Formats: sequence, C-alpha cells, structure tokens
Amino acid sequence: MTKLNSKQKELYKRISRILWKDWDPIGVYNEEDEWDDEYDSYVPHLFRLAIEGKDAFHIAASLNSTATQNMGMGTDKETDLKVANLIINAKNEILD
Repeated sequence: MTKLNSKQKELYKRISRILWKDWDPIGVYNEEDEWDDEYDSYVPHLFRLAIEGKDAFHIAASLNSTATQNMGMGTDKETDLKVANLIINAKNEILD
C-alpha cells in the first residue's frame, strides 16, 4: 500500500473501529474496552473498496464473505449492509 495522507489514515482507523464496534461477528466488542485490533487484518481490503467508491452492497458482500469463509461464522446480512453504509459514510465525511 502506498503511503497514506492524514485523511486516509483517519479513514483507515475509523474503518478499524467500525469493524470492532459495529460489525464484530465473533463478539469481542466490549464497551468498557477502549479498542481491540481483532479485525485489523480485514481493514486494508475494505479501505481499498471504500477508496475505489464501491457501493454498500459490494462492501457488505465482502464483509459477509470474510465472516463466512475466513472466520467460519454465520453473518447477518442486514448488519453487513449497515456496517458497509457506516464505512461509506465515514469515507464521505473524511475524504469528500
């Protein structure tokens, strides 16, 4: 990955936190914990999808695929779509 500017770094971190707090297919989120890097390995791909302007359905499908194929977890497609929209909204808020 090329070097990120400050706004891209902010988006990257926001996606990490969205995955931990809002997606969390394995249930590690705890409000009392400041932050956990459990899902950070999935951030680069989702960051790229967001930067490329992929729509919420594309990002949600990626989330679903990650949970089912990489984690062996069932997912909630409604949650995946909600999280995809959070990622897109973060991108629009930070980069646009």
